[in-house]
Amino acid sequence: MIVLFTDFGVGSLYQGQMRSALLQAAGRPLPVVELCSDAPRYNPRAAAYLLAALAPGLPRGAVIVGVVDPGVGSARRAVALEAEGRWYVGPDNGLFAIVAGQAPEPRWREILWRPEPLPETFHGRDLFAPAAVRLHQGRPLALGALDPGGTAGADWPAELAEVIYLDPYGNAMTALRGGSVSPAARISVNGRTLAHARTFSDRRPGTAFWYANSSGLVELAVSHGNAAQALGLQVGTPIHIDNQMPAGRPAEPESQHGDSEL
Repeated sequence: MIVLFTDFGVGSLYQGQMRSALLQAAGRPLPVVELCSDAPRYNPRAAAYLLAALAPGLPRGAVIVGVVDPGVGSARRAVALEAEGRWYVGPDNGLFAIVAGQAPEPRWREILWRPEPLPETFHGRDLFAPAAVRLHQGRPLALGALDPGGTAGADWPAELAEVIYLDPYGNAMTALRGGSVSPAARISVNGRTLAHARTFSDRRPGTAFWYANSSGLVELAVSHGNAAQALGLQVGTPIHIDNQMPAGRPAEPESQHGDSEL
């Protein structure tokens, strides 16, 4: 399959143009999956951590077209990354940096091929989509060697203690992996302190908590509520972790208002 990961917006005309460009380049029916169309806008750094969390659920052989590209038309390169049996096609702005950092043997290539003509403002449709189809179909695509250390985002940390994505329910995903944070930890954000819960049903409606979500990331949530509104969250909001619980200290009870603030 070919997979789309963009910040174009749900149901936008840009998504439709991308699908059309893919099908035209393929010349025949092609399985296209819209993995995400509301990645953090203009924010390749936050989007990079989200993409890396979602990538393990994609089949080997998939070609992912990533377009979070505020630098379109600039001198930034077009790149292709091969990592764990999948290809990633898009701009060299850090969008694939975390995927590469988690892969045992990532292989970076610069995309030298250019279609004619190539407009300046929509490389997702006019460059990355047809290049992805060429990789998918095994057709010729001019690629150049690329130094991994010279790619954007190569020095970004493996995890990030901040919000990277808000889903339609107001739940806030962070760039911390759930396995790296103890269930005994408290997470503080905007003056509020949240305890861990296994899942939403373990907390009363209106209670704020954190948990490890289905993509393996630490997520902040409110049972039957909107965490973004209740906690004042947005992409980039920093969080703080306290893993040190005094020995023998019992967990503090939830308040009478159903809030896990301590």
